[in-house]
Amino acid sequence: MHTAIARRLADDLRAAGFTTAAVHALIGDAAESALTRAVAAPARRALARNPHDAVAVLARLFVLGDVVDSASVAAALPGTGLGDAERLGVIERRGDSVAPAVAVRPHVFADGGDGWIASDLDELAGVFPLRADHVLGVGGAGRTLVSLLPPSGGGRALDLGCGCGLVAFELHRRGFEVVATDISPRALWFTRLGAALNDLAGIDVREGSLYEPVGDERFELIASNPPFVITPRVAGVPAYEYRDGGRAGDELMREVVTGAASHLVEGGRAIMLGNWEDRGALAGLERTRGWTEGIGAWVIEREQLDPDRYAELWVRDGGTRPGSDEYEALIGAWLDDFESRGVTGIGLGWVQLMRGSGLRRFERVAQGVDSAVLAAHTAAVWQAAAWLDRTDDMVLAASVLRVAADVTEARHHLPGAEAPSVIELRQGGGLARTVSADPALAALVGASDGELPVGVLIDAIADLLEVDAASLRSDLLPRVRELVLTGMLEVPHRAAD
Repeated sequence: MHTAIARRLADDLRAAGFTTAAVHALIGDAAESALTRAVAAPARRALARNPHDAVAVLARLFVLGDVVDSASVAAALPGTGLGDAERLGVIERRGDSVAPAVAVRPHVFADGGDGWIASDLDELAGVFPLRADHVLGVGGAGRTLVSLLPPSGGGRALDLGCGCGLVAFELHRRGFEVVATDISPRALWFTRLGAALNDLAGIDVREGSLYEPVGDERFELIASNPPFVITPRVAGVPAYEYRDGGRAGDELMREVVTGAASHLVEGGRAIMLGNWEDRGALAGLERTRGWTEGIGAWVIEREQLDPDRYAELWVRDGGTRPGSDEYEALIGAWLDDFESRGVTGIGLGWVQLMRGSGLRRFERVAQGVDSAVLAAHTAAVWQAAAWLDRTDDMVLAASVLRVAADVTEARHHLPGAEAPSVIELRQGGGLARTVSADPALAALVGASDGELPVGVLIDAIADLLEVDAASLRSDLLPRVRELVLTGMLEVPHRAAD
């Protein structure tokens, strides 16, 4: 990696004002929306209106993958120069024109800072089919993983399967000492390039499979968007390093999850994305339970696909379109592979682990959530789980709780009925949960304003409803624990410390 050249390139990009906001200003909302669908024509037309603008030149070259005249590129990269840009490996000179060798796209990091992510040219840039060692840029999965990361931290963090380096860069910017690993030399090259472009010195980049590059080292945080796609291991089925881990079924996911515990310090967390198989009567979530024995685990299945839909998703992702003989053959290979293991469904979701925690939670959460609040919410869940671990029912009854500010109550009445037939507690943030409540639980939540202990409130509700207080405590306290864990009831900070 020619680090000095990469830094000069960054200086040129910065001087040109090559940011996401600047590109958007040139192309507009509709063209930007089309880019998310890998449709470049509207953006290309808009950029053609400003042929000599440096941002337009750089966007055509590094975002859309267009061949641009040499004079325009040289003017946009005065500090780097065409020769050094070619030496760095980001362009190719073709007579009087310049072609991009990679994509270098503007990016806004989670802290609001502008930067650039380098990756392979893709379908947006007209590259089709993708090379087997294709290095993906910023995609939906990467954004999801970033949204789950703690907003700040310290100590050592591992980005397992770093790809273009997005997660490693985010971890570095949040204060972690980062080790980034990947089996792909090309991915590691992009990570080094991106680190230099964004002036993120000190990321330790290592080549190797899974945990091999880190030996017996331990980390405060492990983050991973591994190549979890379940792909048939038969001749004729293309494999891509960025998505295919080279194992049968969901074996790679199992290895990533089971290997984490021995690489976490006490209290350390792992945050991963993944897929898992339902096999016969055994649901994938239950199979992940077996992968996480001996460590705190919170596994969320966000989506469930049947084998047909899963096969269609990844055959299309590889660039094969319906109607061709190749498409039919690949779909058949996927379905044969699933049938051989008795797979009835595939779960897609998140795995979070914490060494030393007693939390064991495996659930399906299909509703839409606000990614902006995920990191804070998940951190609060782990904190609440730790408090609940050391809080028996007597202490819980003596605790003062308050309803979270984002919780609302909805009551549904049958026509003409005085009493509600359904009472729901709804969470506006977090994982946007909806919890069914009876009058007793609704009254307890409504009265939890941080003033009176839970036990006092239950006794008062028992008197009001004319029921036995001890029986009501036995009924409500487990449900109070659930509401505390999920963030609908909050423990005052002085009690949680």
